[in-house]
Amino acid sequence: MRHQRKKYSIGSSPSHRKSLMKNLIGDLIEHGKIKTTHAKCKAIKPYAEKLITLAKNDTVANRRTAFRKLNNKNAVTKLFTEVAPKFNERPGGYTRIVKLADGRVGDNAKMSYIALVD
Repeated sequence: MRHQRKKYSIGSSPSHRKSLMKNLIGDLIEHGKIKTTHAKCKAIKPYAEKLITLAKNDTVANRRTAFRKLNNKNAVTKLFTEVAPKFNERPGGYTRIVKLADGRVGDNAKMSYIALVD
């Protein structure tokens, strides 16, 4: 049975979805806040939360795992040195999604911000 096996269909193929997720999470870590469609925000939230939890324990193995998931050296360095230490005492809920009132110009897609909680 396929219980709870749904993935957000945000890309045209699995490889496109995977690379899109890597890029969005890398940008979220580097900038702290990004603006994208609501579906993409909901899709990257669990991956970002798991990466921050992984980065709380700074080991070589965890850095390699994070690099495998992000494929961005600068984002991994910032994740382990700046982002994860801020959340040491927090047990979860590192990101926040804020819906925007207006849709995107062109296709009227629902837009949102996803940001790291301060």
